[in-house]
Amino acid sequence: MLLNSELKREEMIDKPLLAGVMALLTLSLVMSYSLSTYVVTYYGYEDFHFFIRQSLAVCIGFVMMILLSRLDPDRWFSGLGLVLFFLFFIIMIAMQFLPSSWVKEVGGAKRWVQMGGISMAPVEFFKVGFVFFLAWSFSRKLLDKNRMGFLEEVRIFSPYLLVFLMAVVVIAVFQKDLGQVVVLGATLMVLFLFIGSSFKFFLAVLSSVFAAFIALIFFAPHRVARIKSWWGTVQDKILSSLPFESMQHLRVEAVKEPYQISNALNAIYNGGFFGRGLGNGQFKLGYLSEVHTDFILAGITEELGFLGLFLVTLTMLFVIFRIFKIAAKVKDPMYYLFCIGVGLLIAFAFILNAYGISGITPIKGIAVPFLSYGGSHILASCIAVGFVLMISKKVPRNLKGEMI
Repeated sequence: MLLNSELKREEMIDKPLLAGVMALLTLSLVMSYSLSTYVVTYYGYEDFHFFIRQSLAVCIGFVMMILLSRLDPDRWFSGLGLVLFFLFFIIMIAMQFLPSSWVKEVGGAKRWVQMGGISMAPVEFFKVGFVFFLAWSFSRKLLDKNRMGFLEEVRIFSPYLLVFLMAVVVIAVFQKDLGQVVVLGATLMVLFLFIGSSFKFFLAVLSSVFAAFIALIFFAPHRVARIKSWWGTVQDKILSSLPFESMQHLRVEAVKEPYQISNALNAIYNGGFFGRGLGNGQFKLGYLSEVHTDFILAGITEELGFLGLFLVTLTMLFVIFRIFKIAAKVKDPMYYLFCIGVGLLIAFAFILNAYGISGITPIKGIAVPFLSYGGSHILASCIAVGFVLMISKKVPRNLKGEMI
């Protein structure tokens, strides 16, 4: 009887992780209604237009998350992960050649596949598939190797860098979405460290990635303009703190201040500690055009205050902590690396978005995981957590259901 009870405990999903994700998804529903007031009025939508669409995405995501969590990882994990990686990689490449009736194009960038009245961003799902591919391949080929020399590391890791380079071309060049490349690149670099790459190789790859990143910026005029606009807001603080007079030539004159960052900071300041109250935000009324999507943290802070932002951040950190804890307790290296990768995807996306709206870094257009309005990133995030919950059943637990 005791043996059966212990066996059942080992097959439990991680309920605290599920609860944390559901708390964030519930808040996303509330804020998608509260923060979309101006857009609904401006375009003549029904009052619950965005709320209904977000509710549909959350419900489908929740069902997919639960269904995935109930599967046996030893039987389903690898197969589903490979399908996710190859399917959406092929879709991202193919969508560049599809007619405009199938692909939604904005500013020359083809990022969304149009299916009736629904748009899907394949890159959101590809990120999860890419993390799986790395975990699956690293665990099969690299973890059992002894210390490698630099040239051998270059030879071994070259195929992964080639795959990443192909993704960079598709995402950053064709889709003009540099933010997603930053998230994927940062995740790849950290995973290199986790599988034991040398610091010399890590620095070499980091230098190459940084050089490529700079090249991608300067070959795109809209990115150069965005960098100059951001630099104009922070140059005084940075240059005044430097003791070198020669650095003053970096000052950019007469740059128009990016109104989105300015209004986001004003919204955060306007919220104070306790906020203006749910539904009482002012900067959502046309000042922040995408407040329910990329600038949702600013909208939350204005209406729920610093206290609300603190609780959101705490919940996000809790979700990331539970994912890393599952990674630390699971024995299979593939499951371990996948959980680490998913945690990094969530963490980097949250950090880049928070830094962007606060003016610390240029705006990247990255959605806040589980919070921003948008069906693709909600579904992709739920799929990623569903895989982690599936893996969590392999973690040994005591009779109380606690990880041991």
